Amino acid sequence: MSGQSGLTALTLMLFLLLLWHEATTIEVPQDPKILQDLKQPPTIVKQSVKDYIVDPRDNIIIECEAKGNPVPTFSWRRNGKFFNIGKDPRVTMRKRSGTLEIGFRSGGRPEDYEGEYQCFASNDFGVALSNKILLRVSKAPLWPKEVLEPVVVTEGSPLVLPCNPPPGLPPPFTFWMSSFMIPIPQDKRVSMGLNGDLYFSNVIAQDAQTDYSCNARFLFTHTIQQKNPFTLKVQTSRKVAETTPTFLSPSGSESSKMVLRDEKLLLECIAAGLPTPTIKWFKKGGDLPGQKVKFEKFNKTLKIVSVSEEDAGEYVCMANNHLGSVRHSIFVQVKAAPYWLDKPTNLVLAPDENGRLVCRANGNPKPIIQWLINGQPIDSSPPNPSRQVLGDTIIFRSVQMGSSAVYQCNASNQHGYLLANAFVSVLDMPPRMLGPKTQLIKVVENNRTFLDCPFFGSPLPELRWFKNGQGSGLDGGQYRVYINGTLEIKRARVEDEGTYTCVAHSILGTADKQVRLEVKEPTRIVRASENQSVIRGSTARFDCKVKSDPSLPVTVTWTKDDKPLYLGWRLKKDDESLTIPNVNEGDEGTYSCTVTSEIDQDSSSARLTVLDRPDPPIDLDLSDPAARSIRLTWIPGNDHRSPITEFLVQFEENRWEPGRWQNLSSYPGDLNSVILQLAPFVNYQFRVIAINSVGQSQPSRSSPRYKTSGAAPDAIPRGLRGWGSKKDNMEITWEPLLDLERNGPNLHYNVWWRRKDTGEEWSNVTTLESKYIVHSTDTYVPYEIKIQARNDFGSGPESNMVIGYSGEDNPTDAPTDLRVSKVDSTKANIHWKSVDPASVQGEFKEFRLYYWRESSLVPGLVVSKEKMTKGFYSTVSEPSGILTELVPFSKYKTFMVVANSRFEGPPSNTVEFTTKEGVPDAPRFFRINRRSFDTLYLEWDKPLEPNGILIGYQLKYQTINGSRIGRPQLETFPPNATDFSLRLPDRSTRYKFYLSALTQVGSGEVFAEESPHFANEAYIDQVDIATQGWFIGLMCAIALIILILLIVCFIKRSRGGKYPVRDKKDLPLDPVDQKDQDGSFDYHSDEDNKPLQGSQTSLDGNVKESDDSLVDYGEGGDGQFNEDGSFIGQYTVKKDKDETEGNESSEATSPVNAIYSLA
Repeated sequence: MSGQSGLTALTLMLFLLLLWHEATTIEVPQDPKILQDLKQPPTIVKQSVKDYIVDPRDNIIIECEAKGNPVPTFSWRRNGKFFNIGKDPRVTMRKRSGTLEIGFRSGGRPEDYEGEYQCFASNDFGVALSNKILLRVSKAPLWPKEVLEPVVVTEGSPLVLPCNPPPGLPPPFTFWMSSFMIPIPQDKRVSMGLNGDLYFSNVIAQDAQTDYSCNARFLFTHTIQQKNPFTLKVQTSRKVAETTPTFLSPSGSESSKMVLRDEKLLLECIAAGLPTPTIKWFKKGGDLPGQKVKFEKFNKTLKIVSVSEEDAGEYVCMANNHLGSVRHSIFVQVKAAPYWLDKPTNLVLAPDENGRLVCRANGNPKPIIQWLINGQPIDSSPPNPSRQVLGDTIIFRSVQMGSSAVYQCNASNQHGYLLANAFVSVLDMPPRMLGPKTQLIKVVENNRTFLDCPFFGSPLPELRWFKNGQGSGLDGGQYRVYINGTLEIKRARVEDEGTYTCVAHSILGTADKQVRLEVKEPTRIVRASENQSVIRGSTARFDCKVKSDPSLPVTVTWTKDDKPLYLGWRLKKDDESLTIPNVNEGDEGTYSCTVTSEIDQDSSSARLTVLDRPDPPIDLDLSDPAARSIRLTWIPGNDHRSPITEFLVQFEENRWEPGRWQNLSSYPGDLNSVILQLAPFVNYQFRVIAINSVGQSQPSRSSPRYKTSGAAPDAIPRGLRGWGSKKDNMEITWEPLLDLERNGPNLHYNVWWRRKDTGEEWSNVTTLESKYIVHSTDTYVPYEIKIQARNDFGSGPESNMVIGYSGEDNPTDAPTDLRVSKVDSTKANIHWKSVDPASVQGEFKEFRLYYWRESSLVPGLVVSKEKMTKGFYSTVSEPSGILTELVPFSKYKTFMVVANSRFEGPPSNTVEFTTKEGVPDAPRFFRINRRSFDTLYLEWDKPLEPNGILIGYQLKYQTINGSRIGRPQLETFPPNATDFSLRLPDRSTRYKFYLSALTQVGSGEVFAEESPHFANEAYIDQVDIATQGWFIGLMCAIALIILILLIVCFIKRSRGGKYPVRDKKDLPLDPVDQKDQDGSFDYHSDEDNKPLQGSQTSLDGNVKESDDSLVDYGEGGDGQFNEDGSFIGQYTVKKDKDETEGNESSEATSPVNAIYSLA
């Protein structure tokens, strides 16, 4: 039997699980049209709190609001019985609402309406219930009258002053004050307990200086009631006995506390003792929850704001002073009023569908679940085969129309209850599309796209999508249809454009909607800005180049630090960039470019950092003074976004160079306190310059002055040397010490000298100068020299000994046996015998050879005889050397002397020698001219230095065409030839020429030239300009303009009079026209009287002569023309013709006047 019962239970569980999977809930959209037609049971939307305390001075309002279709009607129960509102004139119900209003203008007591109220909202589909609302009236009772005797207490004893406030509703807030309304100060010794009593751990004499009154403040009535004050009389003694701690509250060694879940836990331990005990808290079996626990009232109260089950346990408070300690355990129990685990929710089902309502709650103790339907216990309702109650769950199977109802779940235990309404609505509605019937959606290419198709129906319709009205439903691949009707296109492409139709179908009907999809190119910033660091005053540019779909207009906006950017007159914006000239610190920030179309946007940001020279350091301070050092400290200025890399410390002293700032030392940029090494006997002041990547700051303000004490010199004079300015003296010179090396006043120098290697005593002198001359010395004798600086504070260190020499004299001997060997065209070997070193009479420098070109062996060639020198240094007895850079085919002379640092000795014997013939220099010039299209003319001149007898010239040449070079050709010429003509095979051929002169030795230096092409080609262009197309076109245009102008002249003339001058361009020359001797034509023939074509005739048929002619316009008989054919003088009309014939014809019109008249 047990096996069969287990199998039955398993079958039931599987059946219930199957029902759960089949259950579906219809979510009703919040569409106004749907809700207007949707029939639903009532739902409570607003109600008063369960424990409802009201102010007796106000009207009582008990709220109850509900919604439903049809609109619900309301009724109330009071204390479990029907509350007949109509019979009580003080009670009214608001229209279309269940809210009760109880007024007391006509009398009555609010206390008469205390009780438990419950609201019922009903319509055709069910009844919804509110919570049971316990209505109570706030109370603020008076303190009972009592006479309090003075409290007598011994100093050092504990004391408790009871408060015992009157029991109000809600309980009052208590506090202690004196009768003068001065708060009683509370501390570790004196504090108020949770029950309102005032506790003294020990009493002192000063406690009697005031009285103590407990005050109760009632929240609803906003009133404060004061208890009669306590007066203390403290009995003092000379010596107060100390006591070990004891607890005033709570009493005993242990106690218990029950608290409900989510409420506030307050544990209190107040101890007596002298000295005043210290309170500490512990929890057995674990640590105190540090995140939740707070200690108040000097650790006497432990507070946990929101208690949970894990906060239960044993809490221990310990009070201790130096005499001992005492403990008290508080056992905390955490109970719980019911709270929801799974609150039932409304259920909308279509006919024949399945569903369930679940009501799960927890608490301590475990709550009891009770189901109601329309406010009545479900057990007493008529049986319903489609409904099954299984504890906290109601199962619905194959529901039918008319079975809608409101179900209530009540979960309760001894600490409270929960009540939830959940309706079951059985609904049938044909498919409906929510929103517009047609829609246009523009999307960005390659983006995931959603086409919404919100719909509703009961039973839930089946939805399918179609594209362009063709094919089967869209689902799978790149398409996905969601249960809410939305079609997802995973990656929109251009080919996805079209009209999409969603169709919702159920057994009750069909509804559809069309969505037009357009796929656009994305809007992108293709060139964005990057972070920039620019120097103040320069220009910054931020790029924002955009690419977008041509059919979508875009807008580009710039922001700075997420705020709209005001351009003003300085900032410049174009389609692709933003330019900020003359950048300053106010321009620093993050600049963002946002390009927006109607369907997408793109943005880029870049940070602008403005760099500048740093601000000067401030607050220079001197400390730690010493004889030769001091500490300098400063505060760095603003680095303006470019870190300071170096500090330069400068100084100024007012003794040697006042007002001149000098560099002292530089330090890394991360230091602001340094020790400066100083020189003695200097009155310093300092300043600091900060340096970053942009440049130097302005100098800081100068520091206070600091004067170092004097000392003997540290430095040795530099550059000590001895030398002779005359043959019998020696000048000892040195560099004077710098001003900062003096170290004290009255600086002078001690100088010592003695002849080297003689063992003689030192001679010395003291001088203020930087030079001393030793007189009456032998010629060029070595001396040992040393020096020392000295001031009023003492002598400095002596220098190392240096060797100096007295003055030099003229060498007495000359080199001997000077001779020349191995002479060729440009060099010769020189030989001689040396001199006695003692005869040099000074420092030997060199044997100096003087040589000059006496003449050239080329007949008629004039040469320069300027002397040249060459030095040879040698210490052997018979030295030799090589003389180079001689001119070939020339006669030279030479002699030699010996030289010391100042003088030369007597000359040696003079030697003559002749150089051999060499190759000539290049020709003096080489020119190439092009005198015709097919001939080059070459000319040259003989070399300046033939270096021998010329025997002719050699010319090599070859054609060149870009990088291609032709076969070389050779021409030779006699020595008297200086020109050559070369005929070109065609006018475009170019040549490279190499010309050199010849002697018997060979060919000399080559002079290379190319045939000219720039000037030559320009010449060719000028000659052939008449064959150029552009020139022919230009000439035709000019001829056409002239023709038009002449036609205009004739038209003007035909309107205004006759013009007999023949147009030489339109009429052929008459046979009688004669040429002048210079080839020009004489236009003054008899034909001048012939009429022009188209000229006017008189009435009798004869041609009427013109009133003027071209000759008449000149001042003489001959018309004068400029080179361009225009008249020199102005056009004038002869007076005799004006007087005699002026009435017979109109004013003559010249071609120039005709042009001006048209202008």
